[in-house]
Amino acid sequence: MLKVEDITCRYGRIEVLHGVSLQVAHGEIVTLIGSNGAGKTTLMRVISGILPQTKGRITFDGAAIDRLPAHVRVVRGIAQVPEARQVFAPLSIADNLRLGAFRRRAADVPREMERVYALFPALAARRHTAAGTLSGGQQQMLAMGRALMSGPRLLLLDEPSMGLAPVLVDQILDTVVALRKDGMTILLVEQNVNAALAIADRAYVLETGRIVLSGESMSLADDPRVREAYLGL
Repeated sequence: MLKVEDITCRYGRIEVLHGVSLQVAHGEIVTLIGSNGAGKTTLMRVISGILPQTKGRITFDGAAIDRLPAHVRVVRGIAQVPEARQVFAPLSIADNLRLGAFRRRAADVPREMERVYALFPALAARRHTAAGTLSGGQQQMLAMGRALMSGPRLLLLDEPSMGLAPVLVDQILDTVVALRKDGMTILLVEQNVNAALAIADRAYVLETGRIVLSGESMSLADDPRVREAYLGL
């Protein structure tokens, strides 16, 4: 579904991605792991169109998208749940969800909202509450729900467990697995490496802007380099 080939990206004169390549097949959960500052969020922003690459090619379902603006990539079926949630704090839960549905027909929006509420019952009970008053876990649910409102086929999840209590981390990651069972394809950046490898089909390890390891998640979990660097074993 997604093919990233030899991507480089700069912040001014500083190159932060150096020839990154990866692939995500239909129906997979693929996780991207690495230490802080490795370039994981930068890569997600390049894929979603928020940042331009300086070199390389991105294809989605066989069509080049690397010159398309971010909102057109959403229309094509790519949605990103950003790091640190970035909900619209003064707006209600319901209004945040409506903003995520900009590409949908107005008649479809109420049905899609009910699907999100079924996935996240905690949001349904507070649908008229300002997003800025929600807990971190509820804001993460809202950010995911807002992305789902666009009807994506590929969901980019950037650090969904950041700052959450363990019980909420389990709930969010269980939701990721449920989405995959419903046919969603997911590229996951996750600081909880153990949990990410447990739910993903395949994984890539990014270090200082380069892919240094890749393979099936369970094989990487047993790799001494990953166990020492990321699993604390």
